[in-house]
Amino acid sequence: MKYYKIKSIIVLTFTVFLFACGTKPKADLVPSKREKPNILFIAVDDLRPELNFYGASHIKSPNLDKLASQSLIFNKAYCNIPVCGASRASLMTGARPTRKRFINAHIKKDEDYPEAISLPMLLRKNGYKTISNGKIYHYKNDDSKAWDEIWQADRLWSYALTESQDIRKNTKRGLPFEAAEVHDSVYRDGKLALKVIQDLNKLKQSNQPFFLTMGLAKPHLPFTAPKKYWDLYNRDEIELPESYVQPKTTPKQAFHNYGELRQYENIPKRGDLPEALAKELIHGYYACVSYIDAQIGLVLEELKRLELEDDTIVILWGDHGWNLGDHKLWCKHVTFETALRTPLMIKVPGKTKGQKTDAITEYIDIYPSLAELVGLESPNTVDGKSFVPILNGQKSKKDWAVSKFKDAVTLIKGDLFYTEWTDDKGIAYARMLFDHKTDPLELDNLAEKPEYQDKVKNLSMELREKWGEDFLK
Repeated sequence: MKYYKIKSIIVLTFTVFLFACGTKPKADLVPSKREKPNILFIAVDDLRPELNFYGASHIKSPNLDKLASQSLIFNKAYCNIPVCGASRASLMTGARPTRKRFINAHIKKDEDYPEAISLPMLLRKNGYKTISNGKIYHYKNDDSKAWDEIWQADRLWSYALTESQDIRKNTKRGLPFEAAEVHDSVYRDGKLALKVIQDLNKLKQSNQPFFLTMGLAKPHLPFTAPKKYWDLYNRDEIELPESYVQPKTTPKQAFHNYGELRQYENIPKRGDLPEALAKELIHGYYACVSYIDAQIGLVLEELKRLELEDDTIVILWGDHGWNLGDHKLWCKHVTFETALRTPLMIKVPGKTKGQKTDAITEYIDIYPSLAELVGLESPNTVDGKSFVPILNGQKSKKDWAVSKFKDAVTLIKGDLFYTEWTDDKGIAYARMLFDHKTDPLELDNLAEKPEYQDKVKNLSMELREKWGEDFLK
């Protein structure tokens, strides 16, 4: 049985789930037109744009492909910081990271920027039912006043097998991957899909517009998914990336020891990974992408069955990119394009049908765009710029983005990626420049070449103009 043909099993499981919760699913509910559109907000952890609609034909993701065919796809979308907690807080507030705000995975919006009115808070204040499901902020109860309801599955359900769960209980992170002969709903994201489906059935019966989130845990480590998704890929056909090299011209500050991965069991503590292990990790990542694709498909199918499609904006984003051996790196935490470029698409009923845009878009632009689409004005703490004009067929006037991680700050300007490592006073102590027209894999650092010094000087000035007034404060 193909992995996406599991409807009968899921319907049975879902029915039992709803009855257990005291809710009876209804197929004959009368649709109601709302004054304001609903928003289904799908966040995917560590999802890189290695997907069919971005040109990666080897990925099995039919549901994401279908959603993309109904959406506006952003070819050049970039997170503002490549680490989950900070990226999510920045996106949800529409505010840029600075040297002291939104700096790592463990920050909280409530502590770093308590005065900012978050997107869910803005919507809740304006009549929306707001439900946080899964991983939206890094911490479950961050920005808690913005939500009518917060729900997460137990983290232990990252593993299905008892022996894997026991290892997780007694180690820092547990095993890096698992392929188990189990039903989708045994893992966290399967439970998440059932919860979101339950919410859709409840929300269908209300005239109140909703902001419903689906925060998927995969393909974040550990790469755990039902075995049928692993079976979609032949490991003998998996290859290490073409950019599996660290050129000497690239500053040493650009690389790290991928400590996040090394905390898992059976991963070497230093040095390059053995090739077989590297391919097993890539295999697991692909399996997890196909697994979450199936869960997203179930939710989108239910949205359609309940006749909520025409009233609902669907937006899907990954919180940052991810390295799968690119530059001999794993995980994120760098300012190479592989960690900064992200999948982003938005389905707006009556407006989108598979269009693509090359307009450079930052994640802080998502907040003002959604606010405008539902007829709300963004607060003055929002730094982003709405991309609604692109949805209306206009050409974007913005051709740049700024991303940072620790001391590294990157200006993305057209095809140029310019990064400086700066101290607390904004003085640069290392730099790199890549031209994606001639070097899409970022293997030739141009920043120290004599013929590029005028270009570097101009980009350095522009970086400081665009990184935000509060950047050094």
